[in-house]
Amino acid sequence: MREEEEGTMADLQRILIVGGGIAGLTLARVLHQQGFTAEVVEHSPVWQATGAAIQLHANGMRVLHALGLGDAVAQAGAIVRHWVYGDQAGAVLCALDLEDLWGGGDPCIAIDRPRLQQILVAGAAAAPCRLGTSVVFLLEEEQRVQVGFSDGSTGDYDLVVGADGISSTVRTLVLGPVQAGYTGLMLWRSLVPIQPPDPTNFSILFGEECFFGITPLLAGPTNVFGAVGMPRVHDPVQGRLARLRKRFADFGGPVQVCLAALSRDEQIYCGPAEWVEVDHWHRGRVVLIGDAAHACAPTMAQGGCLALEDAWVLAEELRSAETVEQALDSYETRRKPRVTWVQQHSRGILERYLLPPAERNPAFRARERQAMHDSFEPLIAAP
Repeated sequence: MREEEEGTMADLQRILIVGGGIAGLTLARVLHQQGFTAEVVEHSPVWQATGAAIQLHANGMRVLHALGLGDAVAQAGAIVRHWVYGDQAGAVLCALDLEDLWGGGDPCIAIDRPRLQQILVAGAAAAPCRLGTSVVFLLEEEQRVQVGFSDGSTGDYDLVVGADGISSTVRTLVLGPVQAGYTGLMLWRSLVPIQPPDPTNFSILFGEECFFGITPLLAGPTNVFGAVGMPRVHDPVQGRLARLRKRFADFGGPVQVCLAALSRDEQIYCGPAEWVEVDHWHRGRVVLIGDAAHACAPTMAQGGCLALEDAWVLAEELRSAETVEQALDSYETRRKPRVTWVQQHSRGILERYLLPPAERNPAFRARERQAMHDSFEPLIAAP
C-alpha cells in the first residue's frame, strides 16, 4: 500500500465488477472512495457466502482498516492469538504467536463468512449491484468491452474485473478453459453449535495423512474442519457425519467434543481444496483478481487476504496510471511475486502437514515455528 501520491486517473467512466465475494465487494468500495463509478453483478439471487468461516491475518486487516471496515470486522469476529499444532491426542507440538509472527500490527480475526459478507455488502452500498445476474459473453474492442448478461441485457464498459472466484466465468471467457488444480486435500467443514474449546487459539491436530482444525468465533459457534490427503472424491450427504466421525475416531479431546455436537449430515460441507495458476491476469480491458486469478492451498489462510490486497492495489494503480493498460500491467507486475510466494509456501506447508507422524511431529517441535515465520515474513510489508 503506497503513500498518497499525485497521479493521473486512468480514463474510466464505467467499470463492471463480476462477483460479489470478498474481492468484488472490496474493490467496489475502494473504487468508489477513489472517485470511480463501478457496478457489481453477482450470479446468486441472494447474498449467500460460501464456506463456514475465514481467518484474516494482519495483512488483510490492514486493507480493511484502510477502507474504514476494520473495526466492524474486528467487533464481529474473534481475535486469534496463536496457531497451536498438536498430535492427534492433543499434545502440543509447537505454537505460533501471531503478534510475534507479524511483528505487531493488526490482530488476526476469525469471522464467519456471512457476517463478513454483510459488512462488505454494507461497505459497497454506493455501487449498484444486480443479483441473480451472470455474464454470458465478453466482446473486446480497442477501448471498451461489450458485456452480455443472463437477463438478456448488454452493456459497454471501460474495464471488466473478474472477481468471480475459483470457477470464474470471466477467466474462461477471456483465457479459455482453465482447470483448477487439486491440492490433494479433501475438506469437511462445519459450524458446530458449541462454545470454542480454546477461545483465542486456532488449533490443528495431526493424524496419519489427515488433520483436524478448530477455529474460535465470536461467542460461538465454533468452526471446525477435517482434512484428509487423498484422491478427489464426491462424498454423498447421506451418511457424511458417520463417515467423518469414523475417520477421526482416533483423535482425542476437543475433536470428539466437536464431532459429538454435530447431529445431521446436512451440517457438513465437503469439497476439494483447489488452486488456480494462470500465466496472465489480464487481457485487453479485462482483469482477474482474487481466487479467479490465483486460488491457493488454505494452509496460510491467505486466500481472503490476497483478495483484499488485490482490490486495493488494482484501485491504486487505476488511480495513478495514465492509461488503463498501464494500470493493469502495473497491477500484475506488483502482485505476482507476492502471490506466487504464498502459493508456493502454502503447498510446501501442506506437504509438511501430510508427512508421516514419525517424521512430521519431531520436525514440527524442532523447526516449524521458524519455518512459518519464514513463510509469512515477506507479507509483513505493505503490498
